[in-house]
Amino acid sequence: MPRLKFSTLGIYWRDHIDNVRRPRQRHPRPPSTPDPSLNTAEMTKINTNFSSSRRKSRKAHFQAPSSVRRVIMSAPLSKEKSTTSALPPNPIPLNSQLTQQQVRSIPLRKDDEVIIKRGSNKGREGKIVACYRLKYVIHIERVTREKSNGQSVPIGIAPSKVEVTKLKIDKDRESILERIAKGREATKKKSEASKKA
Repeated sequence: MPRLKFSTLGIYWRDHIDNVRRPRQRHPRPPSTPDPSLNTAEMTKINTNFSSSRRKSRKAHFQAPSSVRRVIMSAPLSKEKSTTSALPPNPIPLNSQLTQQQVRSIPLRKDDEVIIKRGSNKGREGKIVACYRLKYVIHIERVTREKSNGQSVPIGIAPSKVEVTKLKIDKDRESILERIAKGREATKKKSEASKKA
């Protein structure tokens, strides 16, 4: 029922019902019909352990532990200088095919020699001075800039922008290369067997 409102001019009626804001009516959306041209079997998620959410994948990337960051900070072995030049003269008891086909990229470490392939420092070569995992960058010797006070500081280079020209080989690196070689050989045999079948 409308309320009475008193004023100096007398009593008048005021209907407040019309002035009340009503919530907007939301019409239900029609059910979406799948596009027949899209193959749903191809779009099915293969690995359910990983989320396709941008928010979650960014969080996983920037909160990754050091062991995971090491793998992310990998770089390919140089093709121009051939992968054999990335290895020392008497490296590991591995077949020669390993260096050319089976080891494509490897996690970077201090004392590896790399060449920068992208950016304003493209073409510069040098030895890795530090792997700054916190910032996902590497520092290369002689790739520096001068501050306003004259002090030189290293420029951080993303590992994806470099290629390895020479590896620092030790026992751990040898075992890593052997493991990669075995894995690639196994997948190659598996794919050949599936083609025959």
